[in-house]
Amino acid sequence: MTASSDNPDPPLARGSGVSLWRQIFAEIERGIADGRHPPGAQLPTEQAFTARFGVNRHTVRRAMEELEVAGLVRVEQGRGTFVAEDVLDYRLGARTRFTELIRSQNREPSGRILRVAELPADAAVAAALGIARGRPVVVAERLGSVDGRPVVVGTHFFPVARFPRIAAELASDPSITRALAAGGVADYRRRTTRVTARMPTPEEAGLLQQSRTRPVLATETVNIDLGGEPVEAGWACYASGRVQIVVET
Repeated sequence: MTASSDNPDPPLARGSGVSLWRQIFAEIERGIADGRHPPGAQLPTEQAFTARFGVNRHTVRRAMEELEVAGLVRVEQGRGTFVAEDVLDYRLGARTRFTELIRSQNREPSGRILRVAELPADAAVAAALGIARGRPVVVAERLGSVDGRPVVVGTHFFPVARFPRIAAELASDPSITRALAAGGVADYRRRTTRVTARMPTPEEAGLLQQSRTRPVLATETVNIDLGGEPVEAGWACYASGRVQIVVET
């Protein structure tokens, strides 16, 4: 839904000593604050703002870039610019479940498997899972969304020796918890989580529908069964404009 433009913007104060892009930034910021541009609403296009304010596209683009840096808007590639919603708290604890965490905040989770394959474990995956390098693992790439918007892209690794049917389970149902349960692991716990920040790859930015210039929160995790044996290792990246990591102790 496009943000309302019923109320015309005031003319820019040319020659005031305040750059035009800053004045456009301030006017859009006021529109967000007073509800003219509500959370989740799509803003007019650069071309529409160019005509409305009587400036060139470069000036509007600078204002939009600064709004994104300030966390007031988000850019979805191929769709447009939207007013940012509240940031989601993603709580990391001993028992971390995507679906449960999202529903506890009265939001609707969903997920889909992008790819499932069987590969030999490289050194990092083998060390995380406690298996020999080169042993077969199932790798599943998964996209997680909240209220229909992507928030996380994850790559999950499972030892084939322990879960010989997990590829088929994930191909029919994107739930990792149910896939592990089908393999005999009714419950599991988080052993380690490492969190860093980095720039997304072009593919990640496209899947997360965010700018390539905005960082993502990257995590490396290991989950274990109740006996302490690793059952899954995961590498994931979260859209930092929509998710903040909360560590629970």
